[in-house]
Amino acid sequence: MTGPRRLRIALADDQALVLCGLKALLGGFEQLEVVAEADGGEALLHLMTKTTVDVVLSDIRMPGLDGFGLCERLRRIPGAPPVVLLTTFNDPDMALRAAEAGAGGFLLKDASPLELIAAIEEVARGRKVIAPISTDLLRTRYAYHDDEAPTGCFNKREVDILRLLAGGYTNREIGQAIHIAEGTVKNYLIDIFDKLGTRDRTRAVLKAITLKII
Repeated sequence: MTGPRRLRIALADDQALVLCGLKALLGGFEQLEVVAEADGGEALLHLMTKTTVDVVLSDIRMPGLDGFGLCERLRRIPGAPPVVLLTTFNDPDMALRAAEAGAGGFLLKDASPLELIAAIEEVARGRKVIAPISTDLLRTRYAYHDDEAPTGCFNKREVDILRLLAGGYTNREIGQAIHIAEGTVKNYLIDIFDKLGTRDRTRAVLKAITLKII
């Protein structure tokens, strides 16, 4: 009997040592398999036409097509894999740009190996893992009109869930933090998304922050 299929990972980083380090790190986890690696976005896109990829792990700052551009290009391709963006720069604007570009995940390169693996597995499931974003930056960047106001008030539990969502926590982790079942968290999120008029976690957090709900 064979085990579960390994996640197929593609890597992009213009620093050879970082690329080799990531490949060696990911190769140590039996649930992952590195199937493509390149020193830039364009080269990686070319390689991805020849192999199936589940998750892309990419540096942000690369010559030519950078990580943001790679996200935007892939977003236009039906069925394209999600992208986890990595950076050494702790700049809140980068987290915001990652969300705007459609990244599935955003992490600093000083994240622990287990944090990185967890992020890869989460985005492979279709979830978002975006590092917390500066609230002041968001309120400066975004503004909502009266007709975009929430359709209802938020109770304390919904606000707590939104705050945990903004911290990048998964449904399971949110449930553990406030002592409710994962399925109950999903039900709360449906109501939260409906009130905010959004369809995904990232936009819900962006709107909740700019409207000073959290």
